[in-house]
Amino acid sequence: MRRALLAITGLAAGTTALVVLKGTPGVTQVAQDRPVAEAPVAPGGSAAPAPTPVRSAAPSAPASAKPSAKAGVSRSPGAKSSTGARSTTAALKATTSAPKPANRTVTGPVVSYKYGSLQVRITLNGTRIVDATALGMPQSGQSGLRSDDVQARYSGTAGEVVAKQSANLNTVSGATYTSDAYRQSLQAAIDRA
Repeated sequence: MRRALLAITGLAAGTTALVVLKGTPGVTQVAQDRPVAEAPVAPGGSAAPAPTPVRSAAPSAPASAKPSAKAGVSRSPGAKSSTGARSTTAALKATTSAPKPANRTVTGPVVSYKYGSLQVRITLNGTRIVDATALGMPQSGQSGLRSDDVQARYSGTAGEVVAKQSANLNTVSGATYTSDAYRQSLQAAIDRA
C-alpha cells in the first residue's frame, strides 16, 4: 500500500514538473525571453500578449512529499484554474484544429437486370462511406419486395455498405439478381470516388 501511494505521488510530482518545465505550447524559450516591446505578432496582425516566464519546481523534491495543486505552477495572465474554467491553452488548441472534410455524393451507373434497373448513390466524408442508397428500384410486385429487402440490408447509415466500406456484400436471400446489380453499381461508385 505504501509503495502504491509513493508511486502515485511520484507520478503526480513528475507530471507537475513536466507541465511546468514544458511551458506554454508553441512558445519557444527565445520567445519567452523577449521584452514586452518585442512581443510576437499574432496571425491577425496584432501583437500577442507577452507570455509570463514559467518557474520550475525544485527538481530535488523528495518522492514522498505530497505535491500541492499550486506548488511551482505559474499561469499565464488569461488562464484560469482547472476547476472547469477555460484556459488559454484550450483556447489555442480549439483554434488550430484541422477543418472537417465536407460530405460529397457519388452516384454509380444505372445497372439493368432481370427485374428492372437500379443505381446506387453513396455519401462520403473524406474517404469513408457514411451513407448509401439505391435509386430507381422496382416498387411493385415480387420485384418490389426483393428491392425492399436489398435496400433494408445494404442501404442507410447503418447498412452493410457503411459497415464493410466496400462492395463485398453478402447476397440477400431470394434477391440474387437485385443484390448483384446493387453491388455492380456500388463498386462503380466507389471506383469513381
